[in-house]
Amino acid sequence: MDFNSSNSGGGDHTQGSEDKSCLLPETSASDLNKLGAAPCRRANYCTNGMRYKLLQEGDIQVCVIRHPRTFLSKILTSKFLRRWEPHHLTLAHNSLASATPAGYMENAISYSAIEDVQLLSWENAPKYCLQLTIPGGTVLLQAANSYLRDQWFHSLQWKKKIYKYKKVLSNPSRWEVVLKEIRTLVDMALFSPLQDDSIHQAPLEIVSKLLSENLKLTTQEHENIIVEIAPLLENNHPPPDLCEFFCKHCRERPRSMVVIEVFTPVVQRILKHNMDFGKCPRLRLFTQEYILALNELNAGMEVVKKFIHSMHGPTGQCPHPRVLPNLVAVCLAAIYSCYEEFINSRDNSPSLKEIRNGCQQQCDRKPNMPLRHLHSSPDLVSQEVNSDARMKTIIVNSTEIHVELGRSNMVNQKLKGSTSSSTTSTSTCTNSSSSSSSSNSDSEPSLIDCLLVSPTCSTMVIELSSQAERVLGCYVEILKMLSDYDDWRPALASLLQPIPFPKEALAHVKFTKELKYVIQRFAEDPRQEVHSCLLSVRAGKDGWFQLYSPGGVACDDDGELFASMVHILMGSCYKTKKFLLSLAENKLGPCMLLALRGNQTMVEILCLMLEYNIIDNNDTQLQIISTLESTDVGKKMYEQLCDRQRELKELQRKGGPTRLTLPSKSTDADLARLLSSGSFGNLENLSLAFTNVTSACAEQLIKLPSLKQLNLWSTQFGDAGLRVLSEHLTSLQVLNLCETPVTDAGLLALSSMRSLCSLNMNSTKLSADTYEDLKAKLPNLKEVDVRYTEAW
Repeated sequence: MDFNSSNSGGGDHTQGSEDKSCLLPETSASDLNKLGAAPCRRANYCTNGMRYKLLQEGDIQVCVIRHPRTFLSKILTSKFLRRWEPHHLTLAHNSLASATPAGYMENAISYSAIEDVQLLSWENAPKYCLQLTIPGGTVLLQAANSYLRDQWFHSLQWKKKIYKYKKVLSNPSRWEVVLKEIRTLVDMALFSPLQDDSIHQAPLEIVSKLLSENLKLTTQEHENIIVEIAPLLENNHPPPDLCEFFCKHCRERPRSMVVIEVFTPVVQRILKHNMDFGKCPRLRLFTQEYILALNELNAGMEVVKKFIHSMHGPTGQCPHPRVLPNLVAVCLAAIYSCYEEFINSRDNSPSLKEIRNGCQQQCDRKPNMPLRHLHSSPDLVSQEVNSDARMKTIIVNSTEIHVELGRSNMVNQKLKGSTSSSTTSTSTCTNSSSSSSSSNSDSEPSLIDCLLVSPTCSTMVIELSSQAERVLGCYVEILKMLSDYDDWRPALASLLQPIPFPKEALAHVKFTKELKYVIQRFAEDPRQEVHSCLLSVRAGKDGWFQLYSPGGVACDDDGELFASMVHILMGSCYKTKKFLLSLAENKLGPCMLLALRGNQTMVEILCLMLEYNIIDNNDTQLQIISTLESTDVGKKMYEQLCDRQRELKELQRKGGPTRLTLPSKSTDADLARLLSSGSFGNLENLSLAFTNVTSACAEQLIKLPSLKQLNLWSTQFGDAGLRVLSEHLTSLQVLNLCETPVTDAGLLALSSMRSLCSLNMNSTKLSADTYEDLKAKLPNLKEVDVRYTEAW
C-alpha cells in the first residue's frame, strides 16, 4: 500500500505533482481554460513546523463541479456561473457530512469515495481552496484563510487514511503485509502536523482491535507488533484492550527483551502522569504485571529496586508527585488480589475473631450452656459478675478490620474515681444468673476487665498458592522500599494510615511480619506528620498502633515495637494527658509488663500516669507502684516522683493491693519479680489468665497468705503446681483452671482444699470418676463447670 501522499518527516509536508494523479482525470488544463477557469497548479506545500488541531467540524464554503460532458455543461460549470454554498461540515468516522443536508451536501461524501485531497491556489479567483476528487466531479472547499485551509486539508487527509487503515487491517491476509501497514500507520501518526490526543490513540486502537480479533498469533508476531507500535507508546497511554495484550505478554514471556526495552518507558509514563487508576484499571493491571515480570528476571528484586529508584530519581526529592500514589495503588491492588479467594468465600463480613483461631472471648469459646450447680447459693451467686455484662464485645471497624476488645463498659468509672469495692469472681468461664448481673450492675468490675489484654491471637493458617506468595512477597517488598525514601515516607504513612488492607491479610502471619518493617520506619521517623499516622484516622477506628501493640492482631513480639511507638508518640504528642488516658484504658497491661521487664519508656509512662492522676483506683495504683519498684530504673524514678507527691508514699503504707492482674504474655520470672518488689499481704484476688506462667510459679503463689480467688485460665499451669497449691493455699475459695493442661493426677490433690466453693475445670482432662470424688470430698463446693470434659 502506497502512502507517499502522507506527510514527510519532521512535520514538513511537500505536495508534488508527480506524487498525485490529475485533479480531474477527464478534464485537461486546456479544457479548464476553455471553461473560463484560470489555470490551476498544485501548491508546493510546506508546513515549516506549523502544527494544527484536528478538526471535527467547522464552517466552510462548498462548491461542486461535475465533469463536463457536453458544450452546454461546460458553459454551466464555467467560473462565472459557479455557485458557492455555506455549510457546517462534520468530519465523522466514515464520511464528510453537512449539518444542513441540502444543495451540494444533500448526501454525505464517504471517505472511500474521495480519490484525492489537494491544495489549490487560484490566480484570478478566490483563494484558500481545497479540491476533493470524487467520481464524476470535484468538490471545492474554500476557507477563510490559509491556516484554516491547511487545517482542513490535514484533517481530511487524516480521516481518510485512518478510515482506509481500519478497513485494510480489519481483514488481514498475510502478517508480513500487516506489519508493513502498521509501520506505515505509525509513521503517519508520528510525522503528522496535527496535534491531538486522538492522533496517536487512533492507530493504537486499530492495532488493539486487530490483536483482540486475532488470538492465534505466535509469540514472535506479538513481539513484532509491539516493537512497531513502540514509538507511539512513548507519549501515550495504551488503550484498555492493548493493556490486556501487554499483560498477557508479561505473564507468558517475562524474560523477553520487549518487556525491558519497550514496556519500561510506557510504565514510567503511566506512573508519572496517571491521575486515576479507577478510570482505567487495566493500566494499573499492566503496571502490576510489568513489575512481576521484572521480578522474574535473574536478579529478581534487585531489578525492581533499580526500577523504583529510577522512578524516584537521583535527588533527595522525587520531581514527580504522582509516582508514589500510583505505586501504592498498584501495591494495594496486587496484595488484595492475593487474598481475593478468601475474601470472596467469606459470608457476612466476619470479624477477625472469626478468622483467627484461639482468640474468642470467654462466652464465645464454648456454646453458652447452663452450669451444673451442686447446691444453689444466692450469696455466692450474687458475688459473681455476669460474664456477658462484664466482658462486652466491641467491634472496632478500621477499613474492613474488625478487632475485638474485651472491655468492661465501666472501665472509665473504674479508672476515674470508682471507690466502691465488691468481691468479684475471677472464674471468667462461669455464667451467672440474670439476677447476678443486675445485682452487680453498679459494682466495680474486677481488675481483669481493665488490665487483661486479649491473648496473642494465633492467626489462621492461610495457604496461598505459589504464585500468590510470589506476588505478595514482591509487593510487600516494594512497600518496604518506598518507606526507605525520606521524602516519600510522609505521604506513604498518610496513604497507609486508614489500614487499606483486607482483614484476611491482617490475619496472615507472613504479611504482618513483613509489613512490620514499614511500621518500624514510621515509628523511627522523628517527623510528627509521619509517626502520627500510626494512630487511628478517627475515634472508633483502630490504627497501626493498636494492631502492632501486645494483644493486637499483628503483634508478633513482646512489645518492642509497641514501646518504640509509644516513645516517639509521647515525645511529640501535644495531648499528653489524652494519650495517657487512652493507654490506661486500653494498653495498661502491656505497659506494666514492659515496665516490669525494665523498659525505660514504659517506666516513664507509669510514672506519668501516677503524677497526672490518670488512675484513681487504689488497687491499680498499688500494682503500678509494685511494678515500678521491681526494677532499678523504676525504683529510682518512683522515688523522684514520691519526692514531688508525698501522698503516694501514704498510699503505699496502707498495704498492698487486694486485687492484681498480671498482663498477658507475662512469665514466671515476671510474676516473681513483681511479687518480690512490694508487700502483697492483702492480696485476695489474683488473675494470671492468658499469661505464660507454668507450674513453677506455684512457689510464688504460696507466699500470698490472703489469696482467696485465683484465675489460671488458659495458662500452662499443670499438675505439679496444683499439688503445691493444695498443700499451702487451703483457704482458697475460687479457682479457675479452664483450658489448662491439668489431669486427674493434679485435680485429685484439690480434695484437701476444703474451702473451695467455686471450681472451673472446663476443657480439662477431668474424668468422671475424679469429678465424683471431688464432689464427695469438697463439701463447700457450690458451683462447678465441667463442660467439655469426660465428666460432662
